[in-house]
Amino acid sequence: MNADTGKYLIIAGVLVVLSGVVIYFFHNKLHWIGRLPGDIRIEKENFRFYFPITTMILLSILVSFLLWLFRKL
Repeated sequence: MNADTGKYLIIAGVLVVLSGVVIYFFHNKLHWIGRLPGDIRIEKENFRFYFPITTMILLSILVSFLLWLFRKL
């Protein structure tokens, strides 16, 4: 391990904490996440299947953009 690994762990920890704060304080305004058109949801009497494909694609695009922006800076 080197100093860069520690830096990346600290950045990852800060991102997790910020995500937790956003979810904690704005959970009532984020109800649309996971219920986008294209998300697969099957609910029956004793069975639930949920596959948020559209949400994961959008999240992947957002994370890719943020990583690209981070590398440019």
